Amino acid sequence: MTRVSVKHRIDYAYDHKVLLSPHRFRLAPQPDTYSIIEQYSFVLRPANRLYWQHDVYGNKIARADFADMTDFMSVEVNLDIKQTSFNPFDVLLDDESRCFPFLYPAIVKNALLPYLQIVDRSAALSAFVGGTEKFHGDTLSFLVKLNMYVCNHIRYVRRFEEGVQSSEMTLKARTGSCRDSAWLMVQVLRRLGLASRFVSGYLVQLGTVSGDSVELHAWAEVFIPGASWIGLDTTSGLFTSEGHIALAIGPGPEQVAPVEGLTELCSVSMTYQFELTNH
Repeated sequence: MTRVSVKHRIDYAYDHKVLLSPHRFRLAPQPDTYSIIEQYSFVLRPANRLYWQHDVYGNKIARADFADMTDFMSVEVNLDIKQTSFNPFDVLLDDESRCFPFLYPAIVKNALLPYLQIVDRSAALSAFVGGTEKFHGDTLSFLVKLNMYVCNHIRYVRRFEEGVQSSEMTLKARTGSCRDSAWLMVQVLRRLGLASRFVSGYLVQLGTVSGDSVELHAWAEVFIPGASWIGLDTTSGLFTSEGHIALAIGPGPEQVAPVEGLTELCSVSMTYQFELTNH
C-alpha cells in the first residue's frame, strides 16, 4: 500500500479584464476508481458561486458562475490517494463473453447504444481493423493483443493543440497524443462490435526510471459482460490499474473536457503544474 498526494494547478492570464461565462470543471475523481481517495479539495479563483452537479454520464462537475470581470482564473486540485496493487486480470467473464467475437445480449446492447456509435468509417480505419482478426480467441488475450497492436502502431507524442485527431489522421500520421490513440481505440472497438468509451484522468506513476510523476492522461474502456468496463492504456499497451485516476467518462472526448467555458474575445495564456508527494 502506498499513499501519495497530488497537487494540480491551472492558471489562466487574460490580457485585459473580461467577462467569463459559466464554467464547468470535470476534475473530481470517479467514485469507483481503483485507488482510494482519502481527501479531495477544489479551489477556484476569483470569487464565484460554485455548484456541484452530475451530468448524464455520472461525472461530477463543478459549475462556477462569475459576477465580476477578471484578468485571471486559477484552479487548484489537491488529492490524497491510497494505492493498493490492483490486478486487472482478476475478473470473471460471463460464459458467453469468454471468447471473442461474441454478441451482447439484447438488453445489454440497448443500454450500451451510445458507446457503440461509429463516427469514423474511413478506409484507413477499415484496413486497420481488418488486421485484428488474427487476435480472435480468448477475450482477455484478444484485448491484450489489440491494445499492443494500437500501441505499437501509433508513436506517442505530446501534442498541445486543442481537440482530438480523427482516427484516419492518427493512422496516416502514425503518431498521436494519448487522447488521439485512445479515441482511435474507441473507434476500433466499436467497429468490432464492442462498446467503448473515452476516459480522461490523472496518471500517477511511481518508481519509474525517470522518477515519480503525475500528469493528465486519456485512455479507452471496453465493456465485457462479467468484467464490466476494462481500461486500455494505448500509450503503454497495458491495462489500466491503480495509477489511473478517472475524472470524467463519456462516449467521446467532447463529453469529458476537464475545463469548459467561454470568455470575451481576448488573448490568454495558460500554465499548469503538478506536484506529487510519495509518503
